[in-house]
Amino acid sequence: MRGALDALTDQRTSPVRPKKAAEQAELERLRKKVARLEAAEVVIGQFIEAERSGQADDPAVAEELERVTTTPGAGGMLLVPHREPDMDEIALPTDYQAIMKIAAAASEPVPAKDVSVQLGRGTQPGQVEPVRDKLRRLADRGWLHRTPAGRLTALPQPSV
Repeated sequence: MRGALDALTDQRTSPVRPKKAAEQAELERLRKKVARLEAAEVVIGQFIEAERSGQADDPAVAEELERVTTTPGAGGMLLVPHREPDMDEIALPTDYQAIMKIAAAASEPVPAKDVSVQLGRGTQPGQVEPVRDKLRRLADRGWLHRTPAGRLTALPQPSV
């Protein structure tokens, strides 16, 4: 009787788990969107204040506005762009470039732990997980190849 009750409970709760995971993913996506909008609100507020004070035409203010709104990660731009045929590692932020160099220099696919150690971060989960996230992001955007075992290797430069 106990086994049948457990099986019934598993059948009822298993469809809930994917739904909960999907809801959490959507919540995280919305949190990121809110953070980007809040950052944009701050930048626009600063520009409006500069206009009111007569400093909007100041070259320093214009340079700062340009820098803040066009750098990767600003205004919804991707920090790690999707790889295109004419794109080189220079398009990546410096910490991602360092990861790419490690993956390219390796003779075989590397695990996140090894990359973390080579970056000087350590082997504890709190040190490896941020590196693993960056590796995953690079793989998802076409910069690295992820093996079924979760190890990563550099991809050849795409042909034009």
